Amino acid sequence: MQTQYSDSIHIISFRMKKYDSLRPYGQRQDQFDKRYLELARIWAKNSYCKRRQVGALIVKDRMIISDGYNGTPEGFENVCEDENNNTKPYVLHAEANAITKVAKSNNSSDGATLYITTSPCMECAKLIIQSGIRRVVFCDSYHTKEGIDLLKRASIEVLFIEM
Repeated sequence: MQTQYSDSIHIISFRMKKYDSLRPYGQRQDQFDKRYLELARIWAKNSYCKRRQVGALIVKDRMIISDGYNGTPEGFENVCEDENNNTKPYVLHAEANAITKVAKSNNSSDGATLYITTSPCMECAKLIIQSGIRRVVFCDSYHTKEGIDLLKRASIEVLFIEM
C-alpha cells in the first residue's frame, strides 16, 4: 500500500530569539521586575527591625536562588534597634543576608539580578559587585546614593521602579 502525501510541503520556519540572561522574560521583563519587587516587599515583613524592613531576592535563570531580609546574625536576639532607636552595628542588611546565603549554597550569583526594596548602601554595593550580580532593581531609596553610584561605576545595571 502506498501512502499519499499532500502536494504541498509545509515548511515551518521560525526565528530563534536571542536569550538575554539579564532579561530572560523578554518583553514581559517589566512585569516580572515588579512582581519580584512585590515578593521582596512581602519577604521584608520577616524582619524584626522597627525602623525599616528591607527584603531582597536574587534571581538567576528565572529562578529565585536566594532571599534575605535585614536583621541580626543567626543566634542573636531579634532586636535590631538599641534603646535610643539606633540600628545596632551588627545588624545585617537584606542584600548582605541574601548574598551570604547564596554563598553557602550550591548556587552562583554570577550574572544574577538582585531585587531589593531599598537601594543598597556603599558596603552592600561592594558585596554586590564582588558577588557577580549584574543587575539591581529597587523601589525605595536609601538616604545616600553612594551605593548606586558605585554600582553604576562597576557597569552594573541599576533600575528604580516606582511601586
